[in-house]
Amino acid sequence: MRDPHGPGLRTGGAPPLELTAFIGRSAELADLAAALGRARLVTVTGTGGVGKSRLAVRAAARWAAGEPAGTGWGRVELAEVCDPRFVEYAVVEALGLTDHTTRLPGETLLEQLADRRMLLVLDGFEHLAGASARLVARLLRGLPELRVLAVGRRPLGLAGERLFPLAPLGPKEAVELLTDRARAHGAAVADGPEVRELCRRLEGIPLALELAAGRLRALSPAQLLQRLGDRFRLLTGGARDALPRHRTLRTAIGWSHELCAPAERLLWARLSVFAGSFDLEAAEYVCGGAGLPAEDVLDVLSELLAQSVLAREETPAGPRYRMLDTVREYGAEWLAAAGDADRLRRRHRDWYLGLAASCELEWFTPRQREVAARVDVELPNLRAALEFCLTGPDEAHLGQHLAGSLWFCWVGCGRLSEGRRWLERSLEPESGYERARLKALWVLGYVAVLQGDTGAALRVLRTCRERAERAGDPVAAAYAEHRTGCLALVTDDMAGAETLLRSALERYRAIGELNSNVLMGRVELAMARAFRGDLPAAVRLCEEVRRACEDHGERWARSYALYVLAYAAWADGDPAGARELLADALADAHAFRDLLGSVLVIELLALVTVAQGDPVEAAVLQGAAGRLWPSVGLPLFGSAHYNGPHELCEAAARRALGDARYAECVRAGAGLDREAAVARALRHRRPGALDALPAPRGPVPGTGPGQREPAASPTRKGGETAG
Repeated sequence: MRDPHGPGLRTGGAPPLELTAFIGRSAELADLAAALGRARLVTVTGTGGVGKSRLAVRAAARWAAGEPAGTGWGRVELAEVCDPRFVEYAVVEALGLTDHTTRLPGETLLEQLADRRMLLVLDGFEHLAGASARLVARLLRGLPELRVLAVGRRPLGLAGERLFPLAPLGPKEAVELLTDRARAHGAAVADGPEVRELCRRLEGIPLALELAAGRLRALSPAQLLQRLGDRFRLLTGGARDALPRHRTLRTAIGWSHELCAPAERLLWARLSVFAGSFDLEAAEYVCGGAGLPAEDVLDVLSELLAQSVLAREETPAGPRYRMLDTVREYGAEWLAAAGDADRLRRRHRDWYLGLAASCELEWFTPRQREVAARVDVELPNLRAALEFCLTGPDEAHLGQHLAGSLWFCWVGCGRLSEGRRWLERSLEPESGYERARLKALWVLGYVAVLQGDTGAALRVLRTCRERAERAGDPVAAAYAEHRTGCLALVTDDMAGAETLLRSALERYRAIGELNSNVLMGRVELAMARAFRGDLPAAVRLCEEVRRACEDHGERWARSYALYVLAYAAWADGDPAGARELLADALADAHAFRDLLGSVLVIELLALVTVAQGDPVEAAVLQGAAGRLWPSVGLPLFGSAHYNGPHELCEAAARRALGDARYAECVRAGAGLDREAAVARALRHRRPGALDALPAPRGPVPGTGPGQREPAASPTRKGGETAG
């Protein structure tokens, strides 16, 4: 899941940017940070809305500030995860880790965090307590430098767990919070008897105070007290064994709900079908109609925003809205009571089916990067739509269609492992809709090729081709043949790869297919030609691809074409030109989270760098690439063709540096994470200890075009990313 505070591991002690002031909690903050210094697992417990999450984030930043430089921390929000099988995926994604292999995400975590001292903040785990506890136990056993700060309404129940119960705010802090939030809503509210009584009646629960502050723009504290008293008398029911503060919070939310106009209550309930955040267009489509015209949704949503029922957040995909989990749960109960939940979930599914279809088309347009950003923020909702499609046999074909349509998310945006799980789940039932099944099959085969799972890829693609021929589906047949050609390419069957790729490209021409996938097929054919010694033909093909990409605004496939052209420039004795092409390719590959494309470019940059007379930097880049390869698969795919440039670079660098110095530089590069490796590769040089050894002047012996190995392929297991 994407952390609203920002994905990935953080270093240093600065807390993330917050939209509202952090009020009080100084003693709790110090105590929690101290607890983290004494125990490897600390769990903050407390009622919903008491402020656990914000305190945990602050404490994590404070703990990191007191640790050695480079200590990291990251937050994982699990509230949006419905299936316990996806807990590990959520952690991998929230920490900004990438793995294209067939490894399960738990194994990825153990490997990629093995050398890091860090704190993992696991927030909102209570509905997935079993899966969360198993993962935490496994990580703590396997990662001795890891600490976990869990945040939930109950303990994890693990040995060594230190509990940190969080109480509501004290009277002074509660008043400070209420008046601060009221001023943010434009209400001039000061400390006074009514305000203090209001805070007392709400028992200092921050969420309840936030809701009350949203009302103070229209009502005085005295009026709120009167209405609150009415709500308490009406809404004091519920389970007799519920904690008083749980009843108070529910009462406060119910009171705010009752104060809403009918249209506001209706929209509140309907918005509960969204997972995570949503935008206005989605809200209008999903929630409009049947008593709430779509054109009125904006006005009603604005009222919920003003009352703190919703929060607005800025994202790379534009402004979005979010409900706190406790508020969403309350709305979901009302939606279920109205008997409208199933209809709303279907509308939600339909919207995200349409979104996936439009994004698939727009991937081959100048909006490609916008599509990547949009899919990134919409993943929780796309997952919810997939889950709904897979709940019954009548929806199976829609699940297959949706999982297949998201090929660009699984492949182009670096989510192969998760994509494979959804595709495999979608294919378990026979849907009766052959076209949807065939698309899911070839996408699954494509993912398996990229993961290096050649046996599974061959089986799936053979099945897809046979069924496509029987069904008379020329589109699926072309894609299945193309992916089979990719498989031949990475298993060093160049003759077979060329035959299959040429045939697939001819099929594409016959049916009028042109997209990122077709262009990548041409790049792969270029690599087959280069491997067979025809570099000029490879260059012609990739120049054609580059022109087509520029005509359509396509950046992702273009990055692979630039990679091939950079190799040709190096072979022609133009390392400066090669570096310029590779920098362009790397910037795009990294922007799309394409780990495969990034590591291939870094490998070739190392060869170019040693040719330019800098063996130190070349060895560092090889070390950085070596750290990334395990997340992609078998280093250089176990292919003699792919491995040639790497061996050439290593031999030249060793001759210039000696074995000991070369190994030292490789170790330094292996210490760089993905972000640092890409940043270093793009800026080429960063003065430091590694520059103590002067670089030779001029080209390093043994790296000239006359001594080159066969061209390195720009693809990983076929490497194209479009469909």
